[in-house]
Amino acid sequence: MLRRSVCGALVGLAAAVLAGPAMAADQVSVQLDWVVRGNHAMFFVAKDKGYFAENGIEVTEIRKGTGSPDAMRLVANGNADFGFGDLPTLAVARSQNVPVVALAAVNQRSPIGMIALAKSHQLKTPADIKGLNIGIHPAGSTYIFYKAFLAANGMTEADMKMSSVSPPYESYLLLGRVDAVPGYIDAEVPELEAKAGGPGSLSIILGADYGYDVYGSGLFTSEAMIKDKPDVVKRFVAAYLKAFQFTAEHPKEAAAITAKAALGYAGKADVLAAQLQADIDHTFTDADTKANGLGWMTKEKWANTIKVLTDQGALKGTVAADAAFTDAFLKP
Repeated sequence: MLRRSVCGALVGLAAAVLAGPAMAADQVSVQLDWVVRGNHAMFFVAKDKGYFAENGIEVTEIRKGTGSPDAMRLVANGNADFGFGDLPTLAVARSQNVPVVALAAVNQRSPIGMIALAKSHQLKTPADIKGLNIGIHPAGSTYIFYKAFLAANGMTEADMKMSSVSPPYESYLLLGRVDAVPGYIDAEVPELEAKAGGPGSLSIILGADYGYDVYGSGLFTSEAMIKDKPDVVKRFVAAYLKAFQFTAEHPKEAAAITAKAALGYAGKADVLAAQLQADIDHTFTDADTKANGLGWMTKEKWANTIKVLTDQGALKGTVAADAAFTDAFLKP
């Protein structure tokens, strides 16, 4: 018995000597597009559940943002290693020589739509926004959507009155200063609906149902990260996708983890869960994800996203689908 114990101890010691000191985790930072929302939960879940740690990744910071264009510039400039933002905006950024590359599509369908107060205006078709006063921030993902949505449905900005507003612009709608705003069903809508009077208080038409057939938001990084640290990118994406699966299967727990981890979000787990549920119901999955897993992207869908933006005047110049995304880190 003693001999067996000694032998076991020697084997363990030999293994420890051969293994050497533990490798330090690679430190990375994450830049969000905006304030924390439900579809940002994957970063917090991967950290809380140890998915980053088991892949040798330490996320040192998850920063709030001021819009997708800024998030992409910060990642492209090396001020952050990974980012989250609107993928049509990424296509526009590529056309402006911003070297960012999509790694995973979180929203297979765009979650952006036009929103009005139901008591004031019923939006049943795109034509119902004609003549309305639209509150819009003339930069970023919602404006890119707005221009493309109008063009896809035979309208121009001249068909509406436009009021330039500063985020968060939902308050302008609640106060009756504008008639409608573009917004995300997985971001503004749950809180806006609660403030407007609860279920049924908003009238919403989704762009995805009326010609805006593009990817929504997703994970991205810089060309430099892919070139210089492909193994870090591979491990980060593996952890992120594992967290994505957990989040899709356990939205309430993912929301609770996010509310606990994100500064200033204590007590907002219900809102985050509602945002996640909107994505689960409408945007996270399609035929491609059912065949290949969450986050999947195809060249065909990227080419269509670029075509929609180009045909509808939201994107100037040319962008190759292969330059906008890579599926190399999605494959097992």
